[in-house]
Amino acid sequence: MQGFLNLNKPYDWTSHDCVAKVRKLLRLKRVGHAGTLDPAATGVLPIAVGKATRLLQYLPSEKAYKATVRFGVRTNTDDLQGEVIISQSCPDLKLADVETEIPQFIGKIEQIPPSYSAIQVEGKRLYDLARQGEKIAAPVRLVEIFKIDILDWRDSDFPELDLAIACGAGTYIRAIARDLGVILNTGATLAALTRTESSGFHLQNSLTLTELENQLQTGTFQPIPPDAALEKLPSVNLPGTFAKKWCQGQQVSVDQDVLGIVRVYEQETRFLGIGQIQDHILIPKMVFEPIS
Repeated sequence: MQGFLNLNKPYDWTSHDCVAKVRKLLRLKRVGHAGTLDPAATGVLPIAVGKATRLLQYLPSEKAYKATVRFGVRTNTDDLQGEVIISQSCPDLKLADVETEIPQFIGKIEQIPPSYSAIQVEGKRLYDLARQGEKIAAPVRLVEIFKIDILDWRDSDFPELDLAIACGAGTYIRAIARDLGVILNTGATLAALTRTESSGFHLQNSLTLTELENQLQTGTFQPIPPDAALEKLPSVNLPGTFAKKWCQGQQVSVDQDVLGIVRVYEQETRFLGIGQIQDHILIPKMVFEPIS
């Protein structure tokens, strides 16, 4: 079995927990995931099985989320899983105040990741250092946020805002919530998070672990074909002789005006792997399906 699974990660499970469960259900050792989700987050977690684990690095990096921001609260983890540092009601905060500040978060921006994050500093994870009581400043990162839409606003002593956020890899939604609270001088934290899209997989097409288990029991489960997850990459088709040479690790010439990473096929139907085109030369990067 090889391909991808669009998993709807449950609340309070780590991404590693999900991989371990899928590995057990499928009785496969080679299982991996793309784009780690925090335990408190739910939604799309792309899972690769079999040889498709080698394709994870070539998946598109764009992601999308539905996030709930709670104002008036600040925690040490920038979400409700952490210790409350500040709790001060702000009933006078209005949606119009928030709308004025949202645009500065769109585009390429500098972001300081949460202290409790998986980023490594001097070989150690920030969350491990934070749990040991060490205060280490997280390195500033350049991230890209393509779009932020306001979905809902709820007035209260601790108002809540629902956002739809489309962004690139490495973006921390917790940091957006935190920084929005800083700008508005109210404090804020992430109250809920669902990933609605990741690496080309969408929430509406995802499977829960229970649904996966049921499909396996009824014999109806089929993984997503390996190349279907890579449709955003351009493709190159090779005739039989060139295809065999390429699968043997040889570079072959192509007449297509394409540059960069591509999907490689034999006669448009058989997916062979991933290549890179430079000056009309197709270089093997990862041979997925060799030709004997």
